[in-house]
Amino acid sequence: MSDKPVKIPGPDHPITITPTAGRVVVKVAGVTIADSDAALTLKEAAYPPVQYIPRAHVDMAQLERTAHATYCPYKGDCSYFSIPAGGERSRNAVWSYEAPYAAVAAIGSYLAFYPERVGSIEILGN
Repeated sequence: MSDKPVKIPGPDHPITITPTAGRVVVKVAGVTIADSDAALTLKEAAYPPVQYIPRAHVDMAQLERTAHATYCPYKGDCSYFSIPAGGERSRNAVWSYEAPYAAVAAIGSYLAFYPERVGSIEILGN
């Protein structure tokens, strides 16, 4: 049994997940790491929107899983990846909720990128 708190999104902490209008391209050191026309936009409370990209649209060979882990009471356990091509700046630059809670189950096979740890995250054609 887990001692981690589990919270349900609601009016005090809303979370919405919608298809992203357009194509999302993530680059690091001039290399395209992700390119997807099937990304999801997750909006959570007052945080900036986050692009979640299907793993199938990410060059997983460019990523290295790290031991870093965090927990979100709304989404669950989170694992991380670094992007070696980006050097120290791109340590733990990518995160994934591999077994998210039911309220955000849609992001389970998706990855997200910290904008400040990659070269660019562009939404094209929206």
